[in-house]
Amino acid sequence: MEKYVLQIEQLHLYAGSKHILKGISMNIPEHQIVALVGPSGCGKTMLLRSINRMHDLNPDIRIEGRILFKGKNVLDRHTDPVQLRRQIGMVFQKPNPFPKSIFKNVEYGLKINGMRHSAHIRDAVENSLKQSHLWDEVKEELDKSALELSGGQQQRLCLARAIAVAPEVILLDEPCSALDPISTAKVEETLLELKQLFTIVIVTHNLQQARRIADQTAFMYLGELVEYGPTVQMFEQPQQELTYNYLHGHFG
Repeated sequence: MEKYVLQIEQLHLYAGSKHILKGISMNIPEHQIVALVGPSGCGKTMLLRSINRMHDLNPDIRIEGRILFKGKNVLDRHTDPVQLRRQIGMVFQKPNPFPKSIFKNVEYGLKINGMRHSAHIRDAVENSLKQSHLWDEVKEELDKSALELSGGQQQRLCLARAIAVAPEVILLDEPCSALDPISTAKVEETLLELKQLFTIVIVTHNLQQARRIADQTAFMYLGELVEYGPTVQMFEQPQQELTYNYLHGHFG
């Protein structure tokens, strides 16, 4: 029986008077990659950012419905968003390494979470850089500024930083949109390996990327979830005409 890490139930999101997400319900299976696709402005990123409370600081945003993470509603006012983000990490569209060394970028989250033993920190940093396929490229220059890395390397460093604290879910918002094809391929290869350890939800405008790496694909349009299912089925035998038209490039 499939185990769900996240269960989104009748999620509505309003920004001021604008109704952006309209009754989204979907289950995210454990150790799978779920891609959110759809035209710009359809609500993909707003949905992603709702999952780990990234809207908290925006007073104009109001959310109704539930997002259950291991059975507990993340939107409940008693849920600690800081603790939640340790369990549900996020990697953004534009690489955002700290202006520190490569090592200190990955070390940062470990120290925030109370790890003090230097040998344990070194091991965790190395392990995270290996998992993000970056170790072999940077192991001789861990003291180098992260800002000197290429865009693709910076994005994999941000991924290493996210996984260092051992979250259960990783959210990625168009992580390859600023990258060249070679860097994109490295990030995709990394994600395919990481799903053995984590559950991954990725917003992507690249339909071929969704087809290459996602186990499940969700198609959103005008704030609604039009169709959600196994990626192969979605691309080869979609149930909705709107899904077919979008995936075959007829609009969007």
